[in-house]
Formats: sequence, C-alpha cells, structure tokens
Amino acid sequence: MSATEVNLLSDESGEQLEWRKSSFSAVNGNCVEIAFRSSGDVAVRDSKAKGMGPVLSFRNDEWAAFLDGIAAGEMHGA
Repeated sequence: MSATEVNLLSDESGEQLEWRKSSFSAVNGNCVEIAFRSSGDVAVRDSKAKGMGPVLSFRNDEWAAFLDGIAAGEMHGA
C-alpha cells in the first residue's frame, strides 16, 4: 500500500497512530485507512468517518493472512 494521505491521530487507547490511505482509494472517499500499532497489531477504520467511527484491530498474523488471501485471489467483490 502506498500512502497518499497520512494523518496522526490518537485512538481510543491514547496511542498516537499514523493513519495511511491507499493510493488505490476511490476518488469518492470509499476507502479504509490502516495504522500500525506499537504492539505490531494493525488498526483499520473507515475513512469516511473522519476519525469518529469504530477502529478494528487485527493481530499481525491475522493481517498477514488477510493480505495473503487477497494475493491468492481468495477475496471476491460483492
């Protein structure tokens, strides 16, 4: 993921996160942003929520499995 936008915001835990949006994001803002936590976990949020919505957190191994699934063609659009 190459970042086109980075913003530093604290999450609910108080940890300052560097949020990144993919350069492949839709122009209309339909995108997710990710941030890497100091623990190694990956935080994910909806970019349309402007930092006010929920944040999902995945362990590093879960995130790696997700990316491997995408690379293997296991994810299909609706």
